[in-house]
Amino acid sequence: MALPPTPVPRVTTERLVLRELRLQDFEAYAAFMADPVATRFLTQTADRRVAWRGFAALSGQWLLNGAGWWGVEVAATGEMVGTVGAFFRETEIGKGSDAVLEVGWTVYPAHQRRGYATEAARAALAHGFAHHDVKRAIAYVGTENVASSKVALAIGMTHDGETEFWDEPVIRYARSRTP
Repeated sequence: MALPPTPVPRVTTERLVLRELRLQDFEAYAAFMADPVATRFLTQTADRRVAWRGFAALSGQWLLNGAGWWGVEVAATGEMVGTVGAFFRETEIGKGSDAVLEVGWTVYPAHQRRGYATEAARAALAHGFAHHDVKRAIAYVGTENVASSKVALAIGMTHDGETEFWDEPVIRYARSRTP
């Protein structure tokens, strides 16, 4: 089956390709979302039906506002190893340059600890700032998620307070656009 036309931009890094999510990516995504250990810092595990809705929502954000989530693919092998996003929550729609861009990332367990999250998040953040007139970007990280806190700091974000997200305590990291 031929791929449909897509507005999702491709972003390449030294080792990765950030590209549209594809139907064939769903099995790995669904397995990740069903794994309670892999998703312990996310809102909850998801059965296949809930995972499908999430997968479709990640893809559909591009159509709604020109920002969203990518599949993270290893350029050398073509294997999808996670997702990364530079996106707007529904609360930011219509705010123009006062909107806050959010950055998020996941790397599937078999591919963690290789620097993929930092490389992908850095590229997603750069793309977001380059293509959207926003002053600031944020990332929410679970208070016990040391690895993702390190990613946020590595991409130039700083601690910006603590809050709750989906009734769970999180750290908010932020970065302002640099001229």
